[in-house]
Order: sequence, then structure tokens, then C-alpha cells
Amino acid sequence: MNVLIVVATPAEAARLTDLPARTVVSGVGPVAAALATQAALLAGPTPDLVISAGIGGAFPGTGLAVGGVAVANEMLYGDLGAWDDRAFLPLSDLGLSVLPALEAPGTPVQAGRFAAWEGAPAFAARLGVPCGPFVTMSGVTGSEAQASELQGRVQGALMEGMEGAGVAHAAHLSGVPCTEVRGVSNMVGPRDRAAWQIGPALHVLHAALRALLQPAPLETGV
Repeated sequence: MNVLIVVATPAEAARLTDLPARTVVSGVGPVAAALATQAALLAGPTPDLVISAGIGGAFPGTGLAVGGVAVANEMLYGDLGAWDDRAFLPLSDLGLSVLPALEAPGTPVQAGRFAAWEGAPAFAARLGVPCGPFVTMSGVTGSEAQASELQGRVQGALMEGMEGAGVAHAAHLSGVPCTEVRGVSNMVGPRDRAAWQIGPALHVLHAALRALLQPAPLETGV
């Protein structure tokens, strides 16, 4: 399988150099990720699959813990819309879309929700890890109230990152399947940088991507 992996930082890329895939460092945030993904896709060759990869925060109550890993079945923009006092209004409520006007109306993509590669659930099941929505934020969540609001708005949300929907957006416009894989470095909520476990998160991310790119019989978990 010809795979393009997009990561935000050189530190993430450095852990993936032994994998049989093309890896691009985008910079942080959905705009940087979308631009880097588009440039890589235009440069060719066209991949069979694009993966937004890295570390991220897991939402409470999902069963995920620091040092775990998850796979996306959907990638969405979590803070693209408008606030009306304490109520968040997504693009669909505002009559707006992330897509050019020429694309067909009435799809979840219009509101910034991108369905993942159809093989993502089976891959997650083979690893024995969760598969669900990943929320992309331009500003990382920093309180229990913010985390609770996001979970209430995005049913089944597993993880929060800063690039996935941008990567998925560019892949969608190029007609290439995409998913997101992240190792859990922290829990979503109050920012406690001292509790982050970046090393273990990068380790399990590498193991998951290796399992996808170099398939072999696996025990439950990675």
C-alpha cells in the first residue's frame, strides 16, 4: 500500500523513519496540515491512503488512557462555527460550508465532518483499539467544562488533536481516503503538562502504524 503520513512536528516524524511510507511534516494546526497535505498530493505519486498521525488528548470516559492509541472513523473541525452566548453553532446552523459551492449540498462534509477510510474500523479491530470520531481544534481544550461541551456536541468523540480535519479536508478534495491515528499523550481537560507522556504515546503510535504498513498476526492491543 502506498501511504502518505502527515505529522505536525519533526519529533513525531523522527519516530517513523523506518516505516515504508512517505512522511511529511506539516507544522501545527489544521491550516498548516491542509496546505502540507495538498502540496504532497500535488507532488505525487498519489497515495492509496493518507494518515494524519501524531499524539493527542483522549476524552474522559472513552476507556482510553495515557499510552493508548486510537483510530478515527471520522475527523471533524471542533471549533469551526460561531458561539451564541454559551451555545456553539456549527456551520450547518449558519448556512455555511467548508466546500466550494459547486459541490453537492446536504453532506456532513459541508459542516467540516470527514468520514474516514473505510478500512479504519477493521484495522482498529485488528489492533484491539477504539475507533471513533477525532476532533480537530485550533486551540487545545484546557478545562473540564470545555471537554464536557465537546463531548456533548460530538457524540462518541475519542480524541482531540490539531491537524486531522485539515489533512482529511485536503485528502477529500483530492479524492484520496484518509484516517487519523494518534497515541494518547494526555487526557482532554485541565492542562497538566507535567502529566503528559509523550514518549509512550509516540511508541504506541509507531507500533500501530507499523502494524498497518507491515501486516502480521497481532495479539490484542499494540
